[in-house]
Amino acid sequence: MSRSARLLDLIQLLRAHRRPVSGAALAGALGVSLRTLYRDIATLQAQGADIDGAPGVGYKLKPGFLLPPIMLREEEIEALVLGMRWVASRTDPTLEAAASHALAKIAAVLPPELRRELERTALLVPRPLPGQSRPPDLTPLRAAIRAGLKLDLTYRDQTGATTMRRVWPFALGYFEDVRVLIAWCELRNGHRHFRVDRIVALQPTEERSPRRPEVLMAEWKRDQGLPAG
Repeated sequence: MSRSARLLDLIQLLRAHRRPVSGAALAGALGVSLRTLYRDIATLQAQGADIDGAPGVGYKLKPGFLLPPIMLREEEIEALVLGMRWVASRTDPTLEAAASHALAKIAAVLPPELRRELERTALLVPRPLPGQSRPPDLTPLRAAIRAGLKLDLTYRDQTGATTMRRVWPFALGYFEDVRVLIAWCELRNGHRHFRVDRIVALQPTEERSPRRPEVLMAEWKRDQGLPAG
């Protein structure tokens, strides 16, 4: 087993335990010596893994997203770079910055030869043309979805009529020319699709949606005849 694969297995072992697990147990599961296990723990900690513990005490991985050393095929690198470049070119400044930071984190854990492959990927996404408006900042919508909070919308439909809506947001659709908020609408008592460019005003509330976003998403997919996965 390569060291990169062993480090990945170590991360998976730590994730599987909610309580601290001894170094001896980890070393036994990986088939390595305690000395090697301690060295691997130190390597992961140096690369950003939030691992609590010490020899003789046990180890626990704190919750959080991280990437251990990874190996990617050329096509996988191209897919990542192309996706990140699309986000940077077609979304609001908050997601643009997040895409750049995420790509930098991925580059930091790639072996040198793969990092060079990432840097020289020749798949391009055109930037918006001069004079094109910047996509609206959808940070408040994404925040409401993550928190499971209701939103008050002032919405203008295709006829120009304006209505007040209290909605339970659970998804955003990023189409080429339009962004669409998908939500349960209390006024219509059903799922509705709201074009973001027709939202005149929005106000986050402190009221939680009765159903979690993932439940609302599953119900919407069922109503749309879409696969559940």
